[in-house]
Amino acid sequence: MSVTVESLTHLGVGRTDAGDFVPRVLPGEVIELTDDGARVLTPSTSRVAAPCRHFKSCGGCAMQHATDDFVAEWKLGIVQKALSAHGLTPDFLPLHTSPPQSRRRAKLAGKRTKKGAMVGFHGRGSDTLIPVPDCQLLTPGLTALFPQLEQLTVIAASRKAEIALTVTESAAGADIHIGTDLPLTPQLRVELAAFAQGKPIARLTWADEPVVTLHPPFQTFGTAQVTPPPGAFLQATADGEAALLLAVKNAVGKASRITDLFAGCGTFTLPLATQAEMHGVEGDSAMMTALDRGWRGATGLKKVTTETRDLFRRPLEPDEFRHVEAVVIDPPRAGAEAQTATLAQSEVPAIAMVSCNPVTFARDAAALTTAGYHLNWVQVVDQFRWSAHVEVAAQFTRP
Repeated sequence: MSVTVESLTHLGVGRTDAGDFVPRVLPGEVIELTDDGARVLTPSTSRVAAPCRHFKSCGGCAMQHATDDFVAEWKLGIVQKALSAHGLTPDFLPLHTSPPQSRRRAKLAGKRTKKGAMVGFHGRGSDTLIPVPDCQLLTPGLTALFPQLEQLTVIAASRKAEIALTVTESAAGADIHIGTDLPLTPQLRVELAAFAQGKPIARLTWADEPVVTLHPPFQTFGTAQVTPPPGAFLQATADGEAALLLAVKNAVGKASRITDLFAGCGTFTLPLATQAEMHGVEGDSAMMTALDRGWRGATGLKKVTTETRDLFRRPLEPDEFRHVEAVVIDPPRAGAEAQTATLAQSEVPAIAMVSCNPVTFARDAAALTTAGYHLNWVQVVDQFRWSAHVEVAAQFTRP
């Protein structure tokens, strides 16, 4: 029996007129349900051939079967719908999408096999590990590292359990974090040190402990070089980071005193320090230390101060924003409900808000507008290409 796809959920899953949820379909398509998904009887004009040969088996991408224009409109719609639920209908700047093969960071899985090891992503809703040697998301540098990651898996994984491999590109080589419950034995230390020699690897971290550091795996933020602590947050693509930074710069304007909330290792703090005195606030002391070292090692930057503070439990109070000309706030997916509430009571002239969750972004945006701020524009940045994830930047000003 055939059914028609009525719409897509915010996760990119099709909803049929019969109430079924089906992946890899598009609105308007007539499909026949099968045991492993659906057979498309009448395709949408927005349907294209997936650019990656791993698309049907790998769970890393959700939307490779749709045109770029369709995906852009769908992602814009997700953000617009979240904001309209709070009565907000701001202007939207053109969506920015990161190109293929630009993901500089990936969380892979590795497991041992009879012939060696396998590294890749899991299948959709499955524990099955899928090797992805021709992945169209990752940078060529990361995919070229797969043979070395397989060798590492043979050393680090048990015969029964997988290991997590978070791999980040840096100017000095790969920064690899090994997620495992296995103990780090003296023998493993020796084997890992020997493995890293002569390979394009900067640092190996086992759980929370750096085991091998051949070169500091630094990232460049503005004119500063920062070596993030193992596992620290980093924007997924350099292209997406640049687009978000441009939006933030436009939002803060010519402000000369800026507070950066949830500052991380300085993604926005350090580039903005060319024009303004910066105060970075973050709950992770290791990231604050990395930011401070990056500032001290750079030239041509204005004063940067740091503060380690849990902004969920102890947000900055309104009087702490006195004399601050702009605020940058980039919280995690949970948003910044407590911090937004106190920020809304301040007199800060301009706020640049960055978010990876349209729902919590809309909630926090509504709190600011209710308090008298005006939401001037929203910029959607799609650095998680072909996925359901979306990044948002916005400018708020107080009249």
